[in-house]
Amino acid sequence: LQIIIPTTSLGDSFSVLHQVPEGHVGAYWRGGALLKTLTNPGFHLKLPFITHFEPIQVTIQTDLVRDIPCGTKGGVMISFDKIEVVNRLRKEYVHDTLLNYGVNYDNTWIYDKIHHEINQFCSAHSLQQVYIDMFDQIDEKMKEALQTDCTRYAPGIEIISVRVTKPKIPESIRRNFVQMEEERTKVLIAVEKQRVAEKEAETQKKIAITEAEKNAQVSEIQMEQKLMEKDSARKQEEISNSMYLAREKSLADADYYRTLKEAEANKLKLTSQYLELKFIEAIANNSKIYFGNKLPNMVLNQRLLGNFLQDVLVEGHAE
Repeated sequence: LQIIIPTTSLGDSFSVLHQVPEGHVGAYWRGGALLKTLTNPGFHLKLPFITHFEPIQVTIQTDLVRDIPCGTKGGVMISFDKIEVVNRLRKEYVHDTLLNYGVNYDNTWIYDKIHHEINQFCSAHSLQQVYIDMFDQIDEKMKEALQTDCTRYAPGIEIISVRVTKPKIPESIRRNFVQMEEERTKVLIAVEKQRVAEKEAETQKKIAITEAEKNAQVSEIQMEQKLMEKDSARKQEEISNSMYLAREKSLADADYYRTLKEAEANKLKLTSQYLELKFIEAIANNSKIYFGNKLPNMVLNQRLLGNFLQDVLVEGHAE
């Protein structure tokens, strides 16, 4: 038995030993009929001439669809250089997918489907929408459209993501778009400058209001402080006045009491003996000396004067 390891698809028909690479499964046809047998990565044997083998990728792969022309709603022809479709064929659906769509299943559900969906999208939208307004939505819309049909007709195909490049448009129209973008940029810059100026003015206004509020609060605090100082001074003055009045009242009461007591003492002194004593002292203090046969009656009749004063005291007491 001779073992041949071929390197071409023609040689594969003559080989007995074949290899399934990693990330693939082996699918087999016998007499043109797809077998249910699937092999895992590694070396395997098959019948030459009778059994045909194909490796089927079951890991994530990227299909690149190039040069997709389409016409917009307004009749402008544009084209997409490339669209990348990241997809994967689930291992458990390999047999059904190959049975229904063959080894080149991705031609039907990815390459041809992308052409169809792009044309459908462009024909329903204007150039402005396709090129500017809705361009960021094309990726998601293509992914949803592909996955919807694959889920319905080829459930083994999983669409992971779609990446769409910017389409090519006529040069004259492109220049108009560039000019429009420049004008839009100028407007945005002007608007942004105005917004910045308004923010600066608003900031200055807030700073001025804050400063005014701060000054008002400082003035209010200073005024309250002055009022407190004046109130404290007033209270101190009231206390001083109260102390002064109390002191003056105390002095007046003391003077009154002294005067009252002196008056009472003087009343006690108004006796005949005391008056006579005072009279004698007054006479004794007189520096005049009289010589002659007859002395003044006032000196000689001092006893008579003492009796007169006594009578006066008695009448005063009687009244």
